[in-house]
Amino acid sequence: QVQLVESGGGLVQPGGSLRLSCAASGSIFSINSMGWYRQAPGKQREFFASVTSGGSTNYADSVKGRFTISRDNAKNTVYLQMNSLKPEDTAVYYCYANYRTIQGGGLFSAWGQGTQVTVSS
Repeated sequence: QVQLVESGGGLVQPGGSLRLSCAASGSIFSINSMGWYRQAPGKQREFFASVTSGGSTNYADSVKGRFTISRDNAKNTVYLQMNSLKPEDTAVYYCYANYRTIQGGGLFSAWGQGTQVTVSS
């Protein structure tokens, strides 16, 4: 079983910055992609950033130029640096990982528990 533990959410003023972390642990053989979704009140969960094991990144237009995703493969951890935050970035942020286990059996997905990010003055 694989667990993802997120940290770093909180309250920040518009224009401010936050850094989220998400660490994966458990019976992991390898992790393909890791990334982030978010869900604002009354809205569906939406994808906005991912990074492959080789370091290739993908961003939604809504965060390009403001957010930076990175990962430490040795620590099975993904990071999200968020700058120039806006009130519309307020949401619960969820990390995910697509991984293979030591036991084999294909590609699986795991999700973090979510961390609240609130952008408000």
